[in-house]
Parts: sequence; structure tokens; C-alpha cells
Amino acid sequence: MTTTVTQLVFIPAPVIGHIRSTIDLAKLLVNRDQRLSITVLLINPPSSSRSGSVITTYIESLTMKPIERIHFIELPQDETLPERDPKAPMTFVNNFINSHRKYVRDIVSNMISQTGSCRVAGFVVDMLCTGMIDVANEFNVPTYIFFTSNAAYLGFQFHIQTLCDDHNKDVIELSNSDVKIQVPGFMNPVPTKVFPSGFDTKEGLDYVLLVTRNFRKAKAIIVNTFLELETRPIESLSSDSRIPSVYPVGPVLNLEDGAGTLSESDVISWLDNQPPSSVVFLCFGSLGCFDEVQVKEIAYALERSGRSFLWSLRQPPSPEQTSRAPGDYEDPGVVLPEGFLERTASIGKVIGWAPQAAVLAHRAVGGVCVALRVELFVGEFVVLCTGGNMADLCRATDECVWNDGGDGIGGGDQAGL
Repeated sequence: MTTTVTQLVFIPAPVIGHIRSTIDLAKLLVNRDQRLSITVLLINPPSSSRSGSVITTYIESLTMKPIERIHFIELPQDETLPERDPKAPMTFVNNFINSHRKYVRDIVSNMISQTGSCRVAGFVVDMLCTGMIDVANEFNVPTYIFFTSNAAYLGFQFHIQTLCDDHNKDVIELSNSDVKIQVPGFMNPVPTKVFPSGFDTKEGLDYVLLVTRNFRKAKAIIVNTFLELETRPIESLSSDSRIPSVYPVGPVLNLEDGAGTLSESDVISWLDNQPPSSVVFLCFGSLGCFDEVQVKEIAYALERSGRSFLWSLRQPPSPEQTSRAPGDYEDPGVVLPEGFLERTASIGKVIGWAPQAAVLAHRAVGGVCVALRVELFVGEFVVLCTGGNMADLCRATDECVWNDGGDGIGGGDQAGL
């Protein structure tokens, strides 16, 4: 019997996509070496968060199916949460996560003090939990950042931070101009007008700069990508001595895992009854949502196309609750065109949160629409990938070609919409 001699502490952000991918990474690591164990410290979302039920269901499923050498500990939550300011959502997120540092400190201290305990070799913290680096430093152990987005956006973050800190550039002013900037690892100049949302406000930019500066304090950055997909960004990051070592470990994806909820089973059952490669899947990430005008425009386009679709439609937080994540509509009909659900009942299905990996792996899905603003961060555009080839869609990140007006993209077989 192999003796466990080393353990890691994992801290994912309280976002379902981040938690799932973090645990999938943990599984990969313990399967590589039987001498390793991992303790995952779980931050529950605020009780008022509408995304909490999905996370709670998933966490409960983990406790029902023990994983060898992976242990889960739910962190306590302060009775009084950090103050919410609708105008500063990212400040709340940062303060909320940092409010758990004292609990992490106590748990790790207890782990180390136990007789016969194995050595804590390091922390692996989510890209949104960089405040935990300070706790790791208190125990004199290294921190590794798990970056759940792509390498191109990681390079973009570092470049923006360099422009601000080393060249004293006003990024907010740039984002409202017609300037194009050359970003290391990107093939073409990037129009500043299509910077991701948040870069055009002081609060949003300050948050990005804070976490990016913290990235530089880490021993290394683990990225959920792979060299063949993002050759240029990965090589660019690796050649910069001012950036910690970057390890592409993707794709971190467990198609056999899932929460197994009733709604998930309903989605898969519906897909089971569709012809192969016939369904277009619309999914815009855990934080992706649209206002009513945009929702109606998407609905009109779907109806006129006549194509089968599965649409993950999320409800945006109210103006007074901008620090909260999008949730699910109790009745999506209130935001859709009148009669839309009835007219498209034979070809489409509108759902809330979607089991993305299971859907993308399904034989019925032949195309996917995603918001590049949300995941690929190369502009507020939508790409349609036909043939079910997800790699082609992702590769559009590096192959996109901006037209002179900066308002469309195309690359390979991808069509700018």
C-alpha cells in the first residue's frame, strides 16, 4: 500500500464552472501519483446568490461519492457579508473571497499540526482567489494559480497591467478611442473599443490590475488549454521572464461527471430525441446574460432560421444587484417575444443553467454559439461553428481577422455573424 507523503490545498472560486474544472484537475493529479492527496476548500456563494442552488447540488453530489485521496471541506461564512455596492461588483467579489482567509488559515494550520500529517507542498488557487496567496506565504509554501480561461486572455491581462504600471497608460481612455494595440501572442492588433467589459471603468480596471499583479507573485500558472490550440499565446507567455512559468494542462474536461440533476436529465433526454448534428447550442457562460432587447433579437434570429436549438437563457441581475451572478428565469416567456415558445416548441428548447460538457459531447449538437466577450475575449461577437468541431471554434481565438471597421471576424470555416 502506497503511503501518502504530500498534500496540496485547492481553493476554487464559488462559480460552478470553476469548481468543476478545479476538481477535475485534482482528479488528474491524484491519479498521476498515489503519494499525493488533495484537500479542496470550498467557498459557498452568498446565500442570496441565485447561482447557489447549482453549486450546492454539485457539492452535495461530491460528498455522496467519495473520491480517493481528495477531501472536501466547506468553509464557514461570516454572518455579515462585505457590503455590496451595485457600482462596484468586483470589489464585493474580492472582499467576499478574502473574508474566508481566516478560515483557510485555521484549517491549514490544523492540517499541519496533526501528528503524522503529510507535508503541505503548496496551494492551488483559482484565478479569482489570488488573495489566498498571502495565506500560503504565511506557511512558506508556493502558490500555483489555476487559470480557467485561455492563454490568450492571460497574456492580454498581463499586457494591460504592463501598460498601466510600466508605461503609465490610461487604459480607460484607450478603451473609448479608435486605437488598436498590439498584444503579445495575438496575431493582429486589437481594437481598444472591444476590450472586455470592466476595462472601461475604474473599479473594473483596478480589480483586473490587482489580480494580475498577484499572478506575478505565484510560483506558476496552470492554464486550462493546450499548446496545439494556443501556440502563439503560450510561447509568448513562456518567453517573458517577468511572468511565472505557465503550464498548459488542458483540456481539463470530465465528460462522465455531472451533478445528475433532474433538469440536466431533462436536457439530455431532449437531445436524445434529436437527429445527429442537428442542434445549435447557445450558451454564454456562467456570467453571460443579455438585456430584453438583445434576447428578443436572438429569439427572432432563431425562429427565422428554422434550425433546431438549445438555448441556455440566463436572467441578468437587477441594476441594484450587479454584484450578483446571473440566475435562471422562473418563466423565460416574460422576456421572449410573445408566442415564441409555442411557435418553436417543435424545434427548440429554452433552459436555464446548462450542463455544458455533457451537451457539447452529445451527438445531436452540431454547432455552438458563444459570446467571445465572455470566454474568448476577442470582442463582443458571436461565432457559429458547424460540424460539431469545438476545436475549430476555439482556434478562432488565434485565427480571427478583424475587418477595417473592427466590427466582425472570420477565420478558417468560421463565419462572423
